[in-house]
Amino acid sequence: MTTVENTYLQGNFAPVLEEITAFDLPVTGTIPEGLEGRLLRNGPNPLAEEDPASYHWFTGTGMVHGVRISDGKAEWYRNRSVGADSVANTNVIGHAGKTIAIVEAGAPIAELSYELEPLGAYDFDGTLDGAFTAHAKKDPATGELHAVTYYWEWEHMRYLVVGVDGRIRRSVDIPVPGRVAVHDTAITETKVVLFDLPLVFNLDAAMAGARFPYLWDPDYTPRIGLLPRSEEASAGDVQWFEIEPCFVYHPLNAYDLPDGSVVLDAVRHPSTFAKDTLGPNDGATTLDRWTLDPTSGKAREERLDDHSQEFPRHDERILGRPHRYGYGATFEPGIVMGGAIKHDLVAGTSEVHDFGPGRTSLEPVFVPRADDAAEDDGWVMAYVYDATTDSSDVVILAAQDFTGDPVATIHLPQRVPYGFHGNWVPD
Repeated sequence: MTTVENTYLQGNFAPVLEEITAFDLPVTGTIPEGLEGRLLRNGPNPLAEEDPASYHWFTGTGMVHGVRISDGKAEWYRNRSVGADSVANTNVIGHAGKTIAIVEAGAPIAELSYELEPLGAYDFDGTLDGAFTAHAKKDPATGELHAVTYYWEWEHMRYLVVGVDGRIRRSVDIPVPGRVAVHDTAITETKVVLFDLPLVFNLDAAMAGARFPYLWDPDYTPRIGLLPRSEEASAGDVQWFEIEPCFVYHPLNAYDLPDGSVVLDAVRHPSTFAKDTLGPNDGATTLDRWTLDPTSGKAREERLDDHSQEFPRHDERILGRPHRYGYGATFEPGIVMGGAIKHDLVAGTSEVHDFGPGRTSLEPVFVPRADDAAEDDGWVMAYVYDATTDSSDVVILAAQDFTGDPVATIHLPQRVPYGFHGNWVPD
């Protein structure tokens, strides 16, 4: 009998088997003053009976991990499944006083208690009609969430605005030529960025039982769209820009230029699900910049950094506004994780923090030192997996001493799988 191996069920992709609550976590170093809240993280925790021949990394049962920090102490660690067989497995956010596990493509999203206990499916107080997203962007000026969603039956993508009261107040359907997967979006002060890229629902794959039946279509024309954020804007107001074939899972940020152009920085994949149909493993990635000029209708692309990387983040106090710094995790072909990376996009430099032998970074999150601190004045926090001990820590770096020794390392009672995304949710 031939044994089928699946990268996404092995090593630190494999599930953890216990839900744990641990208090008074040991800390090496000193947790910075002013950190009061929870560092939350979500990802797939596949069931024991998953078939290695068909298991897709994007479809495992969701599990949220969290560490609460208060008064210089790591008060607790918890990990909880988001609900019975739920695939709300991609991100976890705080909004309108609630903790919400979110996912794309039409699967239900889920509410959790402050202590991460599952509270059931969530629909924004009855206002969510259909799919949500794995990435909702919070405008720092208004506190509202902006999302772009998709579903295999739709011949459109959908733009949503969630008010500060936790109710969806705006919805715009935007027709597109194919039933595309739209993982993320970006906003500026005046525009919503739309990704219409060649990852397309494939009926044959669905009929054959594919868990995530979206495949690369080399004949699909890749485009980036700009939708005005004005309340009167409709699908007919979108301006589309054709780009070279690629896929974007995650933008770093976007912003307006004085001449009306939009700058978009994002991690560029050469393709996705063309070579590996079970995970995003089609080759090295890069950090690129697209400048979208509405006058010429052209998109200019340039390379910002050649490090193969993913999970870009920045100071979200300036989301949609000009940024200088960005952070991410190295992400080599084969889904090989490594250190954390920091970009200075003005100086054109990058630095990689090496966490030590066998230690690899999950998505880093920037937390400002204070509400009025300068960009990059704060902390970079990441869950870090140690393959030599099969354990995990939360590591806190000083953003302005990125390659220096950690400020603090919080030692966790079990490993945290690689998973996808999370956030610092302050109290």
